[in-house]
Order: sequence, then C-alpha cells, then structure tokens
Amino acid sequence: MATYKEIYGSTIEVVTSDPENPVTGQIWYNSTDNVVKGAAVTTAGAWATGADLNTGRTNIAGCGVSNTASIAVGGRIPPSSQQAVVESYDGTSWTEVGDLNTARNYIGVFGSSTAAIGAGGATTVYQSVVESWNGSSWSEVADINSARGYMPGAGTQTSGLIMGGEPDTLDTLVESWNGSSWTEVGDLNTGVRQSARGGQVDNNSAIKAGGYTGTAATANAEEWNGTSWAEVSDLNTARYSLNGDGATSTASLAFGGYTTADVAITEEWNGTSWTEIADMSTARNALGGSGSTSSALAFGGAPSLATTEEWTGAGAPLTVTFTDS
Repeated sequence: MATYKEIYGSTIEVVTSDPENPVTGQIWYNSTDNVVKGAAVTTAGAWATGADLNTGRTNIAGCGVSNTASIAVGGRIPPSSQQAVVESYDGTSWTEVGDLNTARNYIGVFGSSTAAIGAGGATTVYQSVVESWNGSSWSEVADINSARGYMPGAGTQTSGLIMGGEPDTLDTLVESWNGSSWTEVGDLNTGVRQSARGGQVDNNSAIKAGGYTGTAATANAEEWNGTSWAEVSDLNTARYSLNGDGATSTASLAFGGYTTADVAITEEWNGTSWTEIADMSTARNALGGSGSTSSALAFGGAPSLATTEEWTGAGAPLTVTFTDS
C-alpha cells in the first residue's frame, strides 16, 4: 500500500490550527486538538465530455470565465495551416464567430468570451500583432514590444500579462497590458515556453506553471504579485504544452501536456501546493483551456483534436477528523 508521502510527495504536516484553504485530499496533524484531520468534499470534481469544436486543431488558445462562456482562438492544422478561426462555447455547442485578422497559433490570449486580447503567436515567423475582441469582431491594437509565440496570457481585456515564450532569447520576458499599451515588467526567474497560466483578475496577480526550458520539461511554478515573480511549489509532474486556468493566482488548474508522451493529468493549485485530481478522458498536448477551478474547459490539441471536456469542480469543502474507531 502506498504511503501518504509516496502519493503526495511530503509527510503529514503538523500545524497548530487547521489550514484556511486546504486542497482536497490534504491531511494534517492539529497539535492543538491532538487529532489527524483531512480535507474532503461532498462530491468530487470530474471531467465530462462536451461538444466537439467545429474545426479540430492544435496549438490552440482560449479564454473565458467558465465552461459555459469561453472562446477558442486560432491554432494550426498540421503541417502548416495557420488558423484564424474563433469559436464560442455556451455549454452546449461551439459556434464560429468573428475570425482573427491575422491567422496564427500559440497566441497569448486572456480575458472573457466577450472581451479578450490575443497577443503575438507564430506563423512562419513570430508575431507582435495584438487584437482585441468585443464579442463579435477583432480589431488591431498596440503591438507587443517583442515578437514571440508559445506563451500564456492572464488577466482581463484592460489589465493583463503575457509570460515567457519563444524564441529562447525572450523566454523570461514578461509584458503588462493596461488597455492601451504594453510595458516590459519583471522577468520570470526561469525561462520557459509552452506553460500553463492562472489568474484572470488583472495584471497584478498570476501564476505560471510547467513548460519547456529549451532542453527539458519543467515542473517549475512562479507567482506574480504585480512587481516580481517568486518561485512557489512545483507541479507534481513536469510537462510542457499543457494548459490551465483559474480565477486567481491562488486557485488554478493545470491540465494535459507532454512528458515523453501525451498526458491527461490534472493538478489543482490552492495558493500553497499542487494536488493531482481527476484526469481528463483524453491525454493531449497543445490544447486550449479556459474557466476556473469550479468550471473549466479543455479543448483541441495535437495532432488536430476537436474533442472538448468540461470540468466541474468539487462540491462544498469539509474538514474530516480521523479516528481509530
């Protein structure tokens, strides 16, 4: 039988009071109460099959607040067909809406299904073009300072970030968007591309997890406080070409990706640590993602997947006291 440390990578923590925001499955010893306790939920979170995209594609981006209000943006159909197509999801089906003005893949996208930004990306060259989405059409706005692709974005249409990316010379670079222009801000500590993101509140709070360093997959995660990046607890599984989302930098998901093969792994971040939770039905990389820890989407991916999965988070949390009876 596996031990707690073998499963979660650490021993049971000793605390004087119960954690404020424990992850489901976390166990601790409360030295004040002299009992072992754990975090549980009334129902477990799970992935379920959603409606297929109209255009299956890889290297796809997305954003949105939930699995009933999201958009899928751009992408590529191998070997080299760059996509301008944008689709909107209402919880039942995908509908093609206004195309991007510039077809590209691995775009840094952030915002909502009705108000979003799509920055940079790749065609045969790296792009600096930025487009703004108003719910029906895209319009070009101020370019990013450095052309690049393969980077995540986080935030809102008027307050966002793009983080790292490719080419390798720009893989630590972070730019902040204020609704009208881009400004270079504090660099990542570890240069990376093809990582997951979380934080859709503004450009003062975000998290980046996993990715490719140029030589290997990484489990590294960093959190942004509006001024600088701090390294936080690593993912349990190092991987790249994953995706993720979350409403804040203290409540995010990271799912899918590639190690030596595609993976279906999903991990949840609570502001302190990552916990592996329910896997997706389909292992995939270079997928799109949107939503929050309670309501998220995973869609598309390599080689040209059209399938969608809907995440419904765990039910109401509760603390369980373990006894020997």
